Amino acid sequence: MSKRHQIFSLPVRVYFQDTDAGGVVYHANYVNFMERARTEWLRTFGYSNAGMMKELGVVFVVRSMKLDYLRPALLDDLLTVTARIKEIGRSRVTLWQEVQRGEELLTEGEVHLVCVNVETFKPVSVPDVLRNQWKD
Repeated sequence: MSKRHQIFSLPVRVYFQDTDAGGVVYHANYVNFMERARTEWLRTFGYSNAGMMKELGVVFVVRSMKLDYLRPALLDDLLTVTARIKEIGRSRVTLWQEVQRGEELLTEGEVHLVCVNVETFKPVSVPDVLRNQWKD
């Protein structure tokens, strides 16, 4: 299996601060969990966000995301947040992400990232150093 199609997984514990008064994870926190997973996923290819900005002059920004909330996560749950590449365009990368508790799928979604110049925030091509690692 190519590295592109590998599924990256990050364990995330649900803390009190992630929940509402009923002990259920607040919906916006799934976005935070997914952001953490994308950040750590990027590190597996040799780049932190800060490193990419400094060395390559680019950063990935979220263009859009569509999430489906299927079941709630609860206080103290140990979750697995995944990320995998679905599609790569010139300046766009589409990821599929899931949040699971054990084998149970809680949230899933498609995230569209755009590679932009750090100074102008205008779209630029995904750097070859990353694109080459993401090829089939």
